[in-house]
Order: sequence, then C-alpha cells, then structure tokens
Amino acid sequence: MNTKSHPEAAVVFNKDEARVDWHDETLWFVRSKRDRAAQSIPEWEGLREAASQIKNHVLSNMHDLLLQFEQNATKNGITVHWAADAAEHNAIIHQILRDNGVNQLVKSKSMLTEECHLNEYLKEHGVDVIDSDLGERIVQMRGEAPSHIVLPAIHLKRSDVGDTFHEHLGTEAGATDPQYLTEAARQHLRDTFLTRRVALTGVNFAIAETGGFVVCTNEGNADMGVHLADVHIACMGFEKIIPRPEHLGVFLRLLARSATGQPITTFSSHFHKARKGQQIHLVIVDNGRSRQLGRADFRNSLKCIRCAACLNTCPVYRRSGGHSYHTAIAGPIGSILAPNLDMTKNADLPFASTLCGSCSNVCPVKIDIHEQLYKWRQVLMQEGHGPAAKTVAMKTMASVLESPRLYRMAGKVGRGVLRFAPFVASNSLNPWYNQREMPEPPKESFRDWYVKNERNAEAPVSAE
Repeated sequence: MNTKSHPEAAVVFNKDEARVDWHDETLWFVRSKRDRAAQSIPEWEGLREAASQIKNHVLSNMHDLLLQFEQNATKNGITVHWAADAAEHNAIIHQILRDNGVNQLVKSKSMLTEECHLNEYLKEHGVDVIDSDLGERIVQMRGEAPSHIVLPAIHLKRSDVGDTFHEHLGTEAGATDPQYLTEAARQHLRDTFLTRRVALTGVNFAIAETGGFVVCTNEGNADMGVHLADVHIACMGFEKIIPRPEHLGVFLRLLARSATGQPITTFSSHFHKARKGQQIHLVIVDNGRSRQLGRADFRNSLKCIRCAACLNTCPVYRRSGGHSYHTAIAGPIGSILAPNLDMTKNADLPFASTLCGSCSNVCPVKIDIHEQLYKWRQVLMQEGHGPAAKTVAMKTMASVLESPRLYRMAGKVGRGVLRFAPFVASNSLNPWYNQREMPEPPKESFRDWYVKNERNAEAPVSAE
C-alpha cells in the first residue's frame, strides 16, 4: 500500500505523461458508456431517486433490518458472524479455515477484504490465497493493490500484463494479445477452482426479507469458486442490506450501467441456502460504519453500491491514478469514507478534488459526494489535521480579507512582486508554481478600475 500523501504519489504517477493521458482517456471512455446507457432509459432519474430513498430507509432502520436478515439467513442454514472491525473479520475467516483443516483459499473480488487487508493477514498465517478475478489476479501477481473498485488493473497496459504473465505464468515474452493472455489466465485458474475447498466472495446486496444475498460478476469466477467448494464464505459491510427482493430490480438496473455501461452484470448470482453437504458462512462487518452512520453530514456515504461511476468521471482520479489515494477505496467515494476510519492518516484525501460536483451528478444513489468532501475539509481543519503551513496561511488570509486596507495593500504588493520580482513567486518552493504557470500581473486592481470608470461615467458631458 502506498504510504505517500496523495500529492506526492500523484507527482510520481504524472511523471509518465503518456500513461496519464491514456489512463484519463480510458476512464472517460467508460464514463461515456455510462452516459449512453443512462440516456437509453427514460426513467433513469426515477430509478436514481427510488434507489436513494430505499437507501435512506435502510440507513434509518439499519438495526431492525440487520436483525431481520440474520434471523432469515439463519433459518436458511447460513451461519452468520458479526465482526466489529477488520481484525475480527480476518480472525473469523481464519478460524473457519482452521475448523475445516484448510490452508488454501480461492477468492473473488471483495473490496471489503481489501479494506480489511485479508490477503496480507492470511499470508502471514500460512494460508495461500488466490484471487480469481482477472484484474485482481494480475495486481496480486505484481504485489500491488487494486487501483479501481470495478477495474482493479485499469492502471496497467497490455504490455504490463504480458510482462507479468511471462514472469509468473511462463507465457511468451512480449505477448500482448488479449485473447492469448486471457486464455493463459483461464488455464492458470482452472486448477485453482477444481482443487480449493473453500471459496470467498463479497456481497453486492443482502435481502432482509429473505435472508439471501446477491453477488454480481462479469467473469463467473465467483460462481466457479463457490459451486465447486465445500465451504462458501461471504463478507459484507452492513450497509449492503436492502429490505425486500423487489428492490433488487432498482439496484441491478443501476449498478452495471453506472459501472461499465452494461445493461446488467453478466452474472447476478443469488444465494439463499447451501447445497447438501456445503457450508455457507456470512461475515457482517462494521469497521467504522456505525461511526459514519452516526455522523449526520456523512451518513449518506453508506448508500454507496460500489459502482465506481464517481471514479470514472473524477478529473483528479483520472489523472492521479488509484494508488495515489493510499486506501482500499480510491477516488471521490474513498475520500469521504477513509477519513472516517483514520482522520490523521487520510486527512489529505478530501483535498484531492476540484469540488466540480461531477461525482454527485453520476452517483446512482444520489450521494452528495462533493458536498461531503467540502464538509470533511472543514472538519479536518477544525480538528487540527490540516498541514500547519496551510493553517497559518488561512489565518493570515482571513486577517487580510477582514481588513479592506490590508486587502488593498496586499494586492498592490502582490502585483508589484509579480511584475518586478517574479522569481519570488516563480520558484520550486511555491507549490502553485510547481503545477501551473503564474498569471500575468494586472496593471491595476478591479477596485481601482471600477472607481476610475465610475468617476468617468459620472463626469458631466460638456455641451457643444
């Protein structure tokens, strides 16, 4: 996991300008597919509003819905576990593996397990974990974290994948043909599916009324792992709950269209009961979600269905890369979730935004993302988590803005410096100059111009 701050890591990513441009264009292409898919449905905004209201109901009735879900899931024969934090989540899964005498696991995509650093935990305890999602498997081979919620290896080009497969799978050196590389991955994973007795999946939606849950994938890897395994472990943050089965019709129409522009994910698998001889364990995780639920300004972030539409549209994410966010969930949504987990460690992330509002505009459940980013900035500065230099600068600026005389004086000094001593501002010590060109200094302030022209306008016109 990257330990640099977002600005520092973004500078590293931006050293390869051609790759940054490619990353930007690729994600905007996905965003454009989302737009076409949304525009093809006349009732799109109605679906967004319905999804938002369903999630509002969930957030206001979380306790009752979770207990209802547990009761019905238990009736179905599913073993339900509760984890207060990442440590408990990891320990529960490890105990299930030990109870079954297993030290190997096949895992499909689960951002919750990335949040809890499950792979690292199990590796330290002697458990071999294979990620079966193609993108996840690629980054796992490279020793990297996913850079995107839906497209884990979007930061990599075909040549990168070819080099990785040549190193780990013995494919031909320099191979970049997608069909060839995909077939190599398929052959590599086939033995894993056939031999692993325990399979782990995430959960996209858990239905309180039935006690069942739904897993959405495009590759079918979750189904392959689960249907051939003796034990199915499913992990979910408690916000994945929805009240009734008919609500799935709303969310499934929104999820894939928002994520990749597809009408629906290729596989939307429903799990209610284990087959004969199989176990299903469901781990429901808090890990800071209760705290977020109790924050009135930020509770709406728990509506998130992990479609990544906000990442695909965000100009900062597209040009800084997912790894620059040093957290499991990158982009705008990650920047409002991460400070809840650790304000000190993630204080930089809410500032990694232009506050343009595009993230909120595309969110299928109408999370006010850009407003929460702005609110987090206020909270972080008030709590003392902002950089000391920025705190001093803001207090100085506040003093200047409070005094018309100081404001006019500062303007004159600034214009003079830019005109006669530009090196004072145009140097490597000025973060603004590092990323931008300094503006052309105006000859006069707007106030001076306005006063002068107002007087000219009021001057009497002489009669000839």
